[in-house]
Amino acid sequence: MGLRHATPALVAALLFGASTPLAKLFVGETPPLLLAGLLYLGSGVGLAVLLGLRRAMRSPEGEPSLLNVPRKDLPWLLGAIVVGGMLGPALLMAGLAQTSAASASLLLNVEGVFTALIAWLVFRENADRRIVAGMAAIVAGGALLAWQPGAASLAPGAMLVIGACLCWAIDNNLTRKVSANDAMLVACLKGLIAGACNTGLALAGGAVLPPPGSFAATLLVGFAGYGLSLALFVVALRTLGTARTGAYFSVAPLFGVLVALVLWPQAPHAVFWIAAALMAFGVGLHLRERHAHSHRHEPLLHTHPHRHDAHHHHDHDFAWDGSEPHVHPHAHAALSHRHAHYPDLHHRHTH
Repeated sequence: MGLRHATPALVAALLFGASTPLAKLFVGETPPLLLAGLLYLGSGVGLAVLLGLRRAMRSPEGEPSLLNVPRKDLPWLLGAIVVGGMLGPALLMAGLAQTSAASASLLLNVEGVFTALIAWLVFRENADRRIVAGMAAIVAGGALLAWQPGAASLAPGAMLVIGACLCWAIDNNLTRKVSANDAMLVACLKGLIAGACNTGLALAGGAVLPPPGSFAATLLVGFAGYGLSLALFVVALRTLGTARTGAYFSVAPLFGVLVALVLWPQAPHAVFWIAAALMAFGVGLHLRERHAHSHRHEPLLHTHPHRHDAHHHHDHDFAWDGSEPHVHPHAHAALSHRHAHYPDLHHRHTH
């Protein structure tokens, strides 16, 4: 597929990975639920500003607006907002209050495992031995980090972070169902609704907003780590499919660990490095995966940003200036061919 297709997922991983140790800076002065709400509120407000600027700067004549999500997609989007926008970040902030930023960052790699398992078992995306072996390595690394030495149970903080990973894995698979919509709009709605709900619940429970400086910094971290990151993640879902996007996104914890070690210099325990090596090995297996076979595309009508490539040979019923990518409703005729591909927006077929 090439680096061009992987870039959105990798940049999303960088932004999200860096946001975890940065959020740790605010845990002491802001209650977990309020912090989760403000981070997502920052993402929604920031993306709303970008949407407004984008609409003011360009309105291609003849191309329909993507400011509305189709009714059939609303249940999927609502589920993603509740599970991924409200429950996931609340669990993560609670976990950050009980564990180190570096360990919490690396534990987030488990999100890719849960994402892939749901994609394979529920949505029937294809998997091969290389991908399964990579996931096994990531699970082993996550287990090492979650285990509390000298105790017969898993560390509570680690379990909260793993719970957040499960929520985001469900969210990723639900978001897959709405990935043909405007990525920035999807991420904006999720941030505004989830952020407002969690912030409102926290304030109703007696929480107090942080000082103006911390308040602004929290919104900014949320805009980059949850807003821009999610918009890029949705773009990646279109081109890579859910499990593969999750695999590329699995590098997020490595970025988070690097930021954490800069903020809190220390010598990590040997178990930390073993877990990191296992996770890095698993991610490496994912990134080297190739998938090609003869396959058939069934007729399809939908709307999403696209270029006129091997899957988009169509005429336009409006004046088109030749710019790409562009957006409009378009129909795909039945097509059979062979090429390397992921289970993207146009390759969600059985094997």
